[in-house]
Amino acid sequence: MLEFFIYFQEGFKKMSIDKRILQIITNDAKETIAKLDIVTPSIYASVFSKFAHEHDQQIENETELAYNLIEEECSILTELQSQASKSADILSQHTTKAIHAIKEKDDTVLNEVLKETEALKREIERLKESVYLDELTRAYNRKWLHDNYIKDGKSFTKNGILALLDLNYFKTINDTHGHIIGDKVLIFMANRLKNIEHNVIRYGGDEFIVIFPDTITQSDAIKFLNNLRENILSKKLKANKEMFTLSFSFGITDFKEDDNLLDVIENADKNMYEDKIQIKKRITGI
Repeated sequence: MLEFFIYFQEGFKKMSIDKRILQIITNDAKETIAKLDIVTPSIYASVFSKFAHEHDQQIENETELAYNLIEEECSILTELQSQASKSADILSQHTTKAIHAIKEKDDTVLNEVLKETEALKREIERLKESVYLDELTRAYNRKWLHDNYIKDGKSFTKNGILALLDLNYFKTINDTHGHIIGDKVLIFMANRLKNIEHNVIRYGGDEFIVIFPDTITQSDAIKFLNNLRENILSKKLKANKEMFTLSFSFGITDFKEDDNLLDVIENADKNMYEDKIQIKKRITGI
């Protein structure tokens, strides 16, 4: 279990915070306040405290906790910036070396440059993963979606199909089997979605987005997801000695270049409403 330690200046008192639980509490709080028209700091604090209490977490010394979390995030960003700068310098050196080798027709040096460039490419891919992958499920995160499909923070840069999915009875799974099992269910779901070989984004909590290219029709996308759902429904998942069933609902909508992301997601959410009604007629629990 990953733990985050805070050392206070007075006596260097040590306090252990489970960052995984803190992330779950944060996601639950964000999902709740997203449904409210107006949110004040005190409302957010109240909602956050409610979920913290449900997870038996006492968030004390919040100022120190916030300071250290910010410090950690800044450290990560600084490291990424440093690594990116280092990679750019290495690439420049490789380019100069390659140009010289081409002029001198030196195959040995060119082969060295090729190997060095391949190593650099692997390092760049590793950096991209640290920025673009959801920490829990290893699906893409919102930043990946925005950097690859969205301009000006709101509009699509290309055409395609967006599917919005959420797990049915996920709160029941958490309440019945605990959040560790809940996390494993999210990982399982993300891995199964990846099997359809299209871009999978964890949008938040138990919500996922699948982006299909415009070469795929809506009927094909629906077929992909229906087949996946039936496959998952045919299996029983095990938590300790108990078995349960996992299901999900989904809504699909087309999007065009310059369409607003939030409008597209809202359309997909509306389309998911009817699907959720129908699937819950078949599946009444876990």
